[in-house]
Amino acid sequence: LIASENYSSLAVQAAQGNLLTDKYAEGIPGYRFYAGCDNVDDVESEAARLACELFGAEHAYVQPHSGSDANLWAFTAIISAERQEPLMEKLGIDNPAHATKEQWDEIRKAYFGQKLLAMDYYSGGHLTHGYRQNFTSLLFDVSQYTVNKETYLLDIEEIRAQLHAVRPMIFLIGYSAYPRKINFKQMKELADEVDAVFMVDMAHFAGLVAGKVFTGEYDPVKYADVVTTTTHKTLRGPRGGIILCKEKYAKYVDKGCPAITGGPLPHVMAAKAVAFQEALKPEFKTYAQKIVDNADALASALTALGASVVSGGTDNHLLLVDCEKSYGLTGRQAESALRECSLTMNRNALPFDVNGPWYTSGIRLGTPAVTTLGMEQAEMKEIAEVINLILSNTKPTIIEKGDNKGKPSKAKYLIDEQAKTEARARVKALLERFPLYPSLTIEIVPEEYFA
Repeated sequence: LIASENYSSLAVQAAQGNLLTDKYAEGIPGYRFYAGCDNVDDVESEAARLACELFGAEHAYVQPHSGSDANLWAFTAIISAERQEPLMEKLGIDNPAHATKEQWDEIRKAYFGQKLLAMDYYSGGHLTHGYRQNFTSLLFDVSQYTVNKETYLLDIEEIRAQLHAVRPMIFLIGYSAYPRKINFKQMKELADEVDAVFMVDMAHFAGLVAGKVFTGEYDPVKYADVVTTTTHKTLRGPRGGIILCKEKYAKYVDKGCPAITGGPLPHVMAAKAVAFQEALKPEFKTYAQKIVDNADALASALTALGASVVSGGTDNHLLLVDCEKSYGLTGRQAESALRECSLTMNRNALPFDVNGPWYTSGIRLGTPAVTTLGMEQAEMKEIAEVINLILSNTKPTIIEKGDNKGKPSKAKYLIDEQAKTEARARVKALLERFPLYPSLTIEIVPEEYFA
């Protein structure tokens, strides 16, 4: 039930496990710094073509190793296009290597400290969106917008006011823990009001865009200047990232090497191509819609059982449960108790969370992986009941020593043994009905074979 994980197909896994892993291929198709990349050129070009077809993008760069890498690549490309190259032209420099030390110092000063406006971590934003412990907070002068304190939803007028106050170079929309869809047409209009580059990180919901669940004004590729994403999660491909962009930024995005990294991973690009081909099939649209239907069913079932679901529900593949309010538990306690009973998800900070990012007040639940297994809304109701069974029968332990003696622990807990036994049995019954990779069979070889 981890919202950022999924099960890729056997075809994707087979494509990733091949000899392409051994080839260095720095550069881009037709312009490599190593010889012998003919086949890699074909693979990368096909992956990029399929990505453009799948998302309706003008340009695709399929080399990033992860979503975080893709974001850093994209930031670098945007700053290069908007600041570095214009300054180089002003200084009469055609290549960074030709700059004097004084000129390069001037370029560096213009590069660092540009303004970024992005979603606050506690409101659902990602670490790479300017979180203080991430490099992006050093690269940028970061300002962050939050969700409304009452609704836990984004407020477009609040964001507009902040945009006009900050006037950032980059206005970034995207999330890893926001349970609602976003109108990207409106956000693009806001970006244009302050002449900001509009960037979207759709790592979590790329599969919903590819599967045509998010269309029209809710499709970020139609409106953003630059879009980043992972290729796993809802997209169900290999672990990796890609960048989609308008043609204006293509040549800057393509300079991920040498700007940020060295050799790309040709075997992963091959697996990405397979995943994009799979996502272009009609059945992927059905799958993507089921992800959202399942998330809605899970949220509704938990709400009916008395759990506090943040923002009252979900429009996408994930939901947040306030465990502090619902069960008197921290997110860490809930995560551990559920894991002990064979359910896997992650604790997650909630908007304005008093427990911070380590203990947290909530958990994040996602439906991509269980949907891949074939589960539907009836199974979501069963999962909700099991979650409620476990958490209703879990209590914090009381601290016995130290300054906090007599207070509830934020980490340790006790589960009722009968509830644990019942929960494990119900999870086991579910998984027996929905095995992973049912096409694979295991044959037990008789011992006499080895005699």
